Amino acid sequence: MHEPRLTRVERGGCAMWTDVALASRTGVVVAFTERSGGASQWPYASLNLAAHVGDDPDHVDENRATLLSALGCPGLRDRIVTADQVHGSTVTLVGEGEVGAGAWAGRGTGPITATDALATSTPNVPLLMLFADCVPIVLAALGGRSPTIAVVHAGWRGALAGIPAAAVRSLAFAAGCTGGDVLAYVGPHICATHYEVGADIMSQFATRFDTVARAESGPLDLGAVVSESLLEAGVAMTSQCRVGACTAEQTDRFFSYRAEGVTGRHGAIAVVLGRGA
Repeated sequence: MHEPRLTRVERGGCAMWTDVALASRTGVVVAFTERSGGASQWPYASLNLAAHVGDDPDHVDENRATLLSALGCPGLRDRIVTADQVHGSTVTLVGEGEVGAGAWAGRGTGPITATDALATSTPNVPLLMLFADCVPIVLAALGGRSPTIAVVHAGWRGALAGIPAAAVRSLAFAAGCTGGDVLAYVGPHICATHYEVGADIMSQFATRFDTVARAESGPLDLGAVVSESLLEAGVAMTSQCRVGACTAEQTDRFFSYRAEGVTGRHGAIAVVLGRGA
């Protein structure tokens, strides 16, 4: 089984974290973007990929095109699928009928409603979700009928509801494999040092995840919760890898809602490349 590994690369002016070997061996592209290399102006500077934060839609559309070019698949720009992320636990399977949903900030079909995880085995459909502190997760199932991918948005509500595990199970079912055949990539997110939550929320996590949820310093360790949820669904620690960066501490590289307030969103994106990409 492929050993997941994330490497920071710069392409076309964009900085991103990607598994270079996975793409070359399987045609599955996974990436987490940084904030540099785009057209957006302050406070969204510069590679803001979100259409809902008040940025100029033309800049957002240009940034998404820049990203697809940097990934080596500019011809898939119209086929991007995004979601209306609501901090829930819904996983949506994407097929040809959903291609292009939310691809453009200023026109076209809107994003898929009320979902926090997108999955597909359809080639040449880039799945894009947006982040500024919550945990981005990209999943890749390689042991089934065909490569199948998912992109997951896990804030505290989604993590508490078990969306990482739910996405793994949905992905494995769609691919015809088990959770043990799934690779998990965890992107930049807010670290426990900067993630104070109320006692009632921490109590819910302690009930659900025991001592895993609380960092040594006291606050909620959302990254540890995500890892535990992935483990519950069968994804071994050796099949998980992480960027390991805190968004609140590195606002020069990533967007952070808690640290900045009005700001842009970096992205987690995955695509199974096929003919015509």
